[in-house]
Amino acid sequence: MNEDLHLSISNLDMRDYRQIESLMELVYADLGGAWPEQTIAQLVRDFPDGQIGIKDEDRLVGVALSLRVDYLKFSNPHTYDDLIVQGNTVRVQPDGDALYGLDVFIHPDYRGYRLGRRLYDARKELCRSLNLKAVLAGGRIPNYFKYQDELTPEAYIQKVDRKEIYDPILTFQLANDFQVKRLLRRYLPEDEKSAGFATLLEWSNILYEPPASILASPKTRIRVGAVQWLLREVTSPDEILSQVEYFVDAISYYEADFALFPEFFHAALMRLSQFDQDNDAIRFLAGYTDRFVSSMSTLAVSYNINIISGSMPLLEDGQIYNVSHLCRRDGTVEMQKKIHITPHEKREWVMEGGDHLQVFDTDAGRIGILICYDVEFPELGRLLAEQSMDVLFVPFWTDTKNGYLRVRHCAQARAIENECYVVIAGCVGNLPSVDNLDIQYAQSAVFTPSDLFFPHDAMLAETTPNTEMLLFSDLDLDQLKLLRNEGAVTNGKDRRRDLYQIQWLGTGPEGEQVDRGGSSGKRPGRVAASKP
Repeated sequence: MNEDLHLSISNLDMRDYRQIESLMELVYADLGGAWPEQTIAQLVRDFPDGQIGIKDEDRLVGVALSLRVDYLKFSNPHTYDDLIVQGNTVRVQPDGDALYGLDVFIHPDYRGYRLGRRLYDARKELCRSLNLKAVLAGGRIPNYFKYQDELTPEAYIQKVDRKEIYDPILTFQLANDFQVKRLLRRYLPEDEKSAGFATLLEWSNILYEPPASILASPKTRIRVGAVQWLLREVTSPDEILSQVEYFVDAISYYEADFALFPEFFHAALMRLSQFDQDNDAIRFLAGYTDRFVSSMSTLAVSYNINIISGSMPLLEDGQIYNVSHLCRRDGTVEMQKKIHITPHEKREWVMEGGDHLQVFDTDAGRIGILICYDVEFPELGRLLAEQSMDVLFVPFWTDTKNGYLRVRHCAQARAIENECYVVIAGCVGNLPSVDNLDIQYAQSAVFTPSDLFFPHDAMLAETTPNTEMLLFSDLDLDQLKLLRNEGAVTNGKDRRRDLYQIQWLGTGPEGEQVDRGGSSGKRPGRVAASKP
């Protein structure tokens, strides 16, 4: 038979339907057979380049059916019904940025000639020629039924990957440079051999070039870095600023968009104070705030990174406030005062709470800042969420694990209920020679909403407890859009605004009165680094 082969590869048209139908009936006899003619007609009409066939003379012996999809949506959990809905209508996205492989099937008489590889290679070339991000596919695991009594699907996939088990589909896909991204559950429920499971596979187009207008487009994927800072004895502010630059340099090296420092990370400078009273020592520390903010603003520009400066005491009109500064990489600086002051801060430092709250626009999303105790008040997170916040940064400072867990659990709750990312960073170490710094406890982390678009434990990363280190995590802002519109639950959309509301009674960033939702309809004001 080998000598008689005359193979050719080309795009399919509707003249080929009867052969497509016969071949699908033969290959998929246990899965419902062929698709109706209108389904193939829609594929050929809407995406002709993606429908590819191999013929031996005039006989159709191999077929690959594909369509364009949105990468973000279909690189996350989905089912076959998300692609082909009732009535066998295909969900077509003409401007989709990824290729999705619906089916590849080869006539049994022609197996062994690696025709499947030819079809996969044709898909890859199509992906490159259209400048798409990737080829995605939901791959059946048809030999799983033989092992399902002894292996979980995850274990089965691992064994196939290690070549301890042969699977006619997964083994082939892995050999064609596809990577298993995740397990898909209930992908094709009627597929009894796969027990309804499938693998989400991806082949990435390394030649993909983003649109030329990318500089003018808002970033949808950002990287955050957080510093888990070790409080150490110091003899001058220069020592701390040198350590700050070290961390900024390290975080910038990994091309992060944000660097988050902890609350009062420079508090060891209070050791240099000659005052006996805590109230005087915190005012002494406030004397360094302008210098630190100015230096961190310079670092933000020099290292091309947005810096959330943890928090520092600010002396304003005779009152002490706990303030976090956003030092943008464009050189602008804004600040967020701590709203809720802890009993300790009131008693020992005579601190006052701020009276304004805002979301900050940045080149990498809209962010909010809540300092430590503030994250324990859900109203503040809700007000920020009403202003379309993407990421909430929480610099904190806690001495015991139970204090830390209050911050952690509340931060994770804010991520879930407000459909946003939350990044927390704290101080570690012991300084018994400095009042109020004798012990610290921290485990910095990045939290996500809890839904199918995100990790199963709603956490992207966390540090080792009580160890100085850096944390990095990539945040996909488009996933927040999907969650808010198509999540298993949609907290923002489902909120009963006809029954209850949260109203902000304080002032906005420039002193204006703010109505419900915390927004005055104006852009947040900008302030100089050395002024409140």
